[in-house]
Amino acid sequence: MHETFTPAGPARPSAAEANEAIRHLVETRVDGDWPSEAYEFLLAEWAEASRAEVSPAQ
Repeated sequence: MHETFTPAGPARPSAAEANEAIRHLVETRVDGDWPSEAYEFLLAEWAEASRAEVSPAQ
C-alpha cells in the first residue's frame, strides 16, 4: 500500500510571497483605513519565512 504525506497545517508563504502580499495590502487599502491586523499577520509571516530562508553562519 502506498502512503502519501499529509501536511499538518497550511504551508507558509515564502518571504517573497509574504512581501508581495504586504505590498498588495498597502497598495489596495480603501478609504485611508490602515488594515493593522492583516498587516501584522503578514509581517509575522514574512519574518518567519525570512528566518527559515537564511542559513546559519559557519
